[in-house]
Amino acid sequence: MTIALAIKVQDGIVLAADSATTMLGLTANGGTQVANIYNNANKLFNLHKGLPIGALTWGLGNIGPASIATLAKDARQRFTDLEDEWHLDQRAYSVDGVAQQIDAFFCKRYDDVWGKADPSDRPMMPLGFLTAGYSSEADEAQLFALELGPDGRSTTTEVLAGTTGAQWWGQPEAIARILTGLSLDTATALTNLGVDDSQAEGLTQAVRSQVAAQFVSPSMPIQDAIELAEFLVYATVQYVRFTPGNPTVGGPIDIATVTKHEGFKWVARKHFYEAKLNRTT
Repeated sequence: MTIALAIKVQDGIVLAADSATTMLGLTANGGTQVANIYNNANKLFNLHKGLPIGALTWGLGNIGPASIATLAKDARQRFTDLEDEWHLDQRAYSVDGVAQQIDAFFCKRYDDVWGKADPSDRPMMPLGFLTAGYSSEADEAQLFALELGPDGRSTTTEVLAGTTGAQWWGQPEAIARILTGLSLDTATALTNLGVDDSQAEGLTQAVRSQVAAQFVSPSMPIQDAIELAEFLVYATVQYVRFTPGNPTVGGPIDIATVTKHEGFKWVARKHFYEAKLNRTT
């Protein structure tokens, strides 16, 4: 499981994620259970070194033998290869176009691995993948979220289009409570208390509009957006830690920014190797 977060302000985008990945195993009666939780997964990527384009992933952690992190880097190679038809011309590319290529890339890989498999043998978890950044010559950043379901069908949707704010995926309960003032289960709770189903969602929306706090403003400086992103991911880690059940959000918090002129910049990043021992010449 995961918390993946994007904050969009006028200065750019902040991307942040935890590092936990959950391995599921089968029980004796054919059900599933948590077999292990690792806390060093990579969910945040630069999609083109030198261009202001980044990515986040959540949900499904691998397609066949390759992790989503490895596959994201495979796609990055195609975007940077001068001989590849996917090569991005820094003077004429769009984030929308990159997102559509990402969609096609993951759909093909999914079909190659599981296209002929019985539905019961396919992963139960959908793949989520966010492509975010600036198109060439654009003044406003764009974010496109891919969802690839167990049936192999995908949708790519623009989020925070024409506006600023925060969007989050994975295990969203803690952030929902902080930013909106309500649990994601509020409508269900109202129904349990006797409110008609047809009214519960409307009442929830009405209360949310009254109690939600304005955490993200369009003019928020990028440094403040970074600190807010770190707080929200850390709050989710602690919320899941103290909630009964498995700690399926955790590990180091990776953070990056995407701005028009500075491009993709790491703010906090874990390494499995010592950087000073692996210098390139």
